[in-house]
Amino acid sequence: MRGASARDVSFAQHTASGLPSPYLLFLGDTTEAGYAKTAFGLRDWAADRCIGEYALPHATVTTGLARLSPAEARSRGAQSMVIGVANSGGFIADEWIPALLEALDAGLHIISGMHARLGEISVLREAARRAGRQLIDVREPPDAIPIGTGLKRRGKRLLTVGTDCALGKKYTALAIARAFAERGIDSDFRATGQTGIMIAGSGIPMDAVVADFAAGAAELLSPDGADDHWDIIEGQGSILHPVFSGVSMSLLHGSQPDVLVVCHDPTRTRLLGDEAFVVPSVDEIIDLTIQLGRRTNPAIRVGGVSLNTSGLTQAEALAAMAKESVRLGLPVADPIRGGPDFATLIDACLGN
Repeated sequence: MRGASARDVSFAQHTASGLPSPYLLFLGDTTEAGYAKTAFGLRDWAADRCIGEYALPHATVTTGLARLSPAEARSRGAQSMVIGVANSGGFIADEWIPALLEALDAGLHIISGMHARLGEISVLREAARRAGRQLIDVREPPDAIPIGTGLKRRGKRLLTVGTDCALGKKYTALAIARAFAERGIDSDFRATGQTGIMIAGSGIPMDAVVADFAAGAAELLSPDGADDHWDIIEGQGSILHPVFSGVSMSLLHGSQPDVLVVCHDPTRTRLLGDEAFVVPSVDEIIDLTIQLGRRTNPAIRVGGVSLNTSGLTQAEALAAMAKESVRLGLPVADPIRGGPDFATLIDACLGN
């Protein structure tokens, strides 16, 4: 990467490194796995920092980690309880407050990626002060984000996009970044949501940025780089989601990707959190994203498709990937399953 610019300095100042761990993952009262993606993301990509989980009695979602009370987790070395929920609107439910107070009383810090700020809840603020614990909000964008320019930057960029929310854009970006590193390719994973930031230790929570500055935030996130350097950028939302398309558009224009990887869950038919709408097809997302992405990068192309086949058997997954690959004329893989299909997808992303 070239010498630090004002943008590089701003980005460097916004890191989440040093979060006190190990973690106890708090699942609240969640009954929909898609709303516990922070907990699952930390379990899967930061397992060495996760000791167990804690949930309210009527929660039905589990990460499969040990069920521990805050006191039990503290006795095993936990330093913080992380709110592992990513609900629509990013609110902290009143029903969670007793559990959060219990964690503070047990000696745990609280880490949150919600839109609601922990320190603005007076009962938590006072309890943290008494216990000498921290209330840490990760969903905080850096100061002085510039307006986007739309001007092309050096370096190469890959953006994961999706047909819906919470279906694998982060996992796909992390898996691709890991595959690039294993091949000795100079690359960085660029986190754009609270979970990715907790995993990577840096990033910008795009959905917490004022709309006029969102494209600029995407530019700030992936600054000028060496010609052979890749930024692997975590996508957000879906360009055809009636509620969350704004952040998707800002990421598309601001990150100016050279390569897209489209993420899709073949078992999902209705949009998460907005079931009145059907999930758009992969074809629709490819066509529209390419059309709009050409505004800031005329050379944008599709590297392939990432299928979330967690709801399928191995045989069903292989059949679905093969069928979609033939239909689309593109590599199709499940990055979590890996294998030859994923290697082919990586080759296509690199232009091999």
